[in-house]
Amino acid sequence: MPDWDDLRIFLAVSRSESLSGAGKALRLDPATVGRRIAKLEEAMGARLFVRNPQGYALTVDGQRLVAHAAQAELAVAGAMDELRGTAGSLTGQIRIGAPDGSANYLLPQVVAAICDENPGLDVQIVALPRVVNLSKREADMAIAVSRPATGRLTVQKLTDYKLHLAAARSYLARHAPIETLNDLQHHRMIGYIPDLIFDSELDYLAETGVKGLGLASNSVSVQFNWVRLGAGVAIVHDFALPAAPDLVRILPGQLSLTRSFYLIRHPDDRRVDRLNRFAEALAAGVRREVARLEAQVDIEQA
Repeated sequence: MPDWDDLRIFLAVSRSESLSGAGKALRLDPATVGRRIAKLEEAMGARLFVRNPQGYALTVDGQRLVAHAAQAELAVAGAMDELRGTAGSLTGQIRIGAPDGSANYLLPQVVAAICDENPGLDVQIVALPRVVNLSKREADMAIAVSRPATGRLTVQKLTDYKLHLAAARSYLARHAPIETLNDLQHHRMIGYIPDLIFDSELDYLAETGVKGLGLASNSVSVQFNWVRLGAGVAIVHDFALPAAPDLVRILPGQLSLTRSFYLIRHPDDRRVDRLNRFAEALAAGVRREVARLEAQVDIEQA
């Protein structure tokens, strides 16, 4: 019968698909990870991984073991909480994956407020311009801009949010007026690199009628900084505008986009009370913050 430490190493390799990745996560030498996997395979009497050009892939036997090992991981986490006398409380480490727009302009203040109320909580925000892979445990939960089309995941809609064309006052003062969407053809547009858009909900260019971009990045934060510097016009989250008072919405009556945030979780984690409670606090905080920031913009730019 394998011990829990061997199963913990097995899970790390299955999620990172490499000995070096698992070693980095566990703070172990890759050679040690390899020896522990070999030991586990010997104890199980089965080969759990096959090496391919992409790394370590699970065999059929390995895939069977993953489900049981993940359940054991949850059981151990619950037992540790009880032994520490913290069952049901918001303590320990929680990692959230999120696109960089929400990660930069919403989550910092929402998460800080939750941690202020729960001093034993350690939260990590992974800001990525792509979909976070929960199956590989890149994060405990993730915020996404659309519902996942595949995978065994649970989905909760958090809130709608608005986006508008925006530019810096300094840019508008130097360039021709923008009175219709057609006028955008004569301005430098900023947006996502088309072939690096990881979700169709982020493909804003078609909404403007503009055929090309003068400046493009896969990061919404880079785009936002270009707009702040007066480099051009972009579609910007309303909730980000209070962070840059020099930015103003353009043609709000002609172009207004609405998108949604979703909280994505691994279904097995629904049995972990502290993750449920954190998810509830996160959802409530995101809704409040989006509503507060959008209302602030509506008042200031009315």
